[in-house]
Amino acid sequence: QVQLVESGGGLVQAGGSLKLSCAASGRTFSSRTMGWFRQAPGKEREFVAGFNWSGDSTAYTDSVKGRFTISRDNAKNTVSLQMNSLKPDDTAVYYCAAGPTYSGSIFRSTDYYPYWGQGTQVTVSS
Repeated sequence: QVQLVESGGGLVQAGGSLKLSCAASGRTFSSRTMGWFRQAPGKEREFVAGFNWSGDSTAYTDSVKGRFTISRDNAKNTVSLQMNSLKPDDTAVYYCAAGPTYSGSIFRSTDYYPYWGQGTQVTVSS
């Protein structure tokens, strides 16, 4: 079992920055694919960023490349998402998710992630 708790969301003006954090509990955290997803009102949940279990491979959705950076600290059981140059289109509830263990792949589908946090709201004003 893995429990995930997100924090760091809030209201920010366009062009600003936020850093989301995801605190994980459970012994298997360091061996899991991890991802950040987001869901805007009326839209499906979409992949934002993720990395494989070893952390040597990362992936981002095209709309955030060059602006967002995902990182993990296995010693602290945390995953972070640094978001810079935020745009109103980034407004959404952001979710941290834990995927399969010991996979070299980064999965963009929610189907591969059995564990989810409760989400944190990010609102970017124009």
